[in-house]
Amino acid sequence: MRDNVAVVTGGTGALGRALLPLLVRRNFRLAVTYLVPDEATALEDDINVDEDRLLLRRVDCTDPEAVNAFIKDTVDHFGGINVLCSLVGAWAGGRYVDETDDVRFDRMIDLNLRSAFYSMRAAIPHMREAEWGRIIAVGSRAASDTPAGQAAYNVAKAGVIALVKTVAVELDDTGVTANALLPSVVDTEATRAALPYADYVKWPKPADIAAVIDFLASPASAVIDGAAIPVYGQS
Repeated sequence: MRDNVAVVTGGTGALGRALLPLLVRRNFRLAVTYLVPDEATALEDDINVDEDRLLLRRVDCTDPEAVNAFIKDTVDHFGGINVLCSLVGAWAGGRYVDETDDVRFDRMIDLNLRSAFYSMRAAIPHMREAEWGRIIAVGSRAASDTPAGQAAYNVAKAGVIALVKTVAVELDDTGVTANALLPSVVDTEATRAALPYADYVKWPKPADIAAVIDFLASPASAVIDGAAIPVYGQS
C-alpha cells in the first residue's frame, strides 16, 4: 500500500493522533487537515514519517472552497486519493429542541455533517478514478439513542450515517466502500473536562477506535460497505 494516499480531516485531534501512526505503518502517504497550529506542531514532532509523505494543511472543513482547494492540493502533490477518514466534529449539549438556537444548530450541522459532505464530495471523483478506495466517517451512538438535551448534535450525526449509506449505494461496484463508526463518548481530555463526574473508565479510547478505522482502511475490509458500526467500549 506504499503508493496509496489517505486524507485525514481533523487529523491532529485525539482520534487522528491515534490513527495516523497506524496508517504510517501501512505505508500510506498522508494528507492531514488541522485548525489549531499547536496541534499541527505536536503532530509533526511526534509522527514518524518522511517529510515528503506528509501534507499538513490548515483547513476549515466547514468551508467548501477550502476543502476543494485542499483536495486539489492533495491530488497535485500525491497524484490521487485512496482513503478518506472524515474525523472533523464536535459535541454541544445542554439544549432541548425548543431551547436550541440557530447558531448552535448550524454549528453542529457544519462541524459534524457539512464537513463530512464537503470532504466526500471533493474526494469521491478521485477515488472512483483510482477504482479502489475507503471512506470512513465518524457518526455517533447518539444518532440512534437520541439522548435528550443535544438535539442539534443528534440530528447532525444521524445525517452522517445517512450520508455514508447513500455514498455506499452510489459507489457500488466501483471498488470504493463507505462506512461510519458510532462511538459513544470517547475518552479524551476534552470529554473528561466536559463531563467531570462521568464513569470514563468504560469509555472507548481513541486508540481502540483508531484500530477499527485502520482495519476499514485496508483491503481486508472489502466486504463491509454501508455499515454503521458501534464502537461503544463498555459504556
